[in-house]
Amino acid sequence: MFAASTNWGVGEVLITMLYFTCLFIWIWLAISVFIDIFRSRDMGGLHKAVWVVAIIAFNLLGVLAYLIVRGGKMHEHEIEAAKAQEAAMQNYIRNAAGTTPADELHRLADLKDRGVIDQAEFDKLKAKVVS
Repeated sequence: MFAASTNWGVGEVLITMLYFTCLFIWIWLAISVFIDIFRSRDMGGLHKAVWVVAIIAFNLLGVLAYLIVRGGKMHEHEIEAAKAQEAAMQNYIRNAAGTTPADELHRLADLKDRGVIDQAEFDKLKAKVVS
């Protein structure tokens, strides 16, 4: 009913779409900056609080200042978080499987001693377990 009662042209629709796109990008950027602030281990609590207040008080200017001052470290924090998540997943998989690399090496040595695998296969599988 609302759309039928107004007379919107193509230009107004495109401008409105542009505004909503900019709003979406702004929200995404602000959330990314807040995540990075709280993920940073190299900043103390007061330093984090100052950045949060600056971003809330000065909106776009605060986010732009953060990106200029600390934008390069955002990628490093993302990589650290990904590595920590990968290590946690690998640890979970090892615990769920119930075997450790030492157990695998012991099992491989047993297979080699029984003659099931030869020295070349043992070396190849050992390198895979150790890595």
